[in-house]
Amino acid sequence: MPMPSKDVEKAEQGILQYAKAWGENPVPAALTATLITAQHLRPPAYLPLLFPPVFLFSSYLNLNGYKTDSAGITAAWSGAYLLLARRRRQGFGNKFGVRGVIRGGTMALCLVNVVGGGLGYAFGGGKAEV
Repeated sequence: MPMPSKDVEKAEQGILQYAKAWGENPVPAALTATLITAQHLRPPAYLPLLFPPVFLFSSYLNLNGYKTDSAGITAAWSGAYLLLARRRRQGFGNKFGVRGVIRGGTMALCLVNVVGGGLGYAFGGGKAEV
């Protein structure tokens, strides 16, 4: 019968591998760009709208084989957007509307991107992985 500590180590290793795979995937960057655009397009907020082109470029890099570099760009810009979004204050009633749910989802996705992209960048190779 295996010891519980080995199962815990295997589960933690699985979580880290899952997070690294998340960071090396092109979909989270494109999804983040979509959510940021949906949130800030009407009325236009120009500073947050600088982020979607960077996320789309990161997704483009990932599709061209630069998974590690893409993970680093996604992690860094997700962290920057998370800091920018945390500065904006919302009233209690606005947190549960459609815009509040989109904002919360975007911020949660950015947090996951920071963790996954950071792991993908830290433990990935430096060359194109075609």
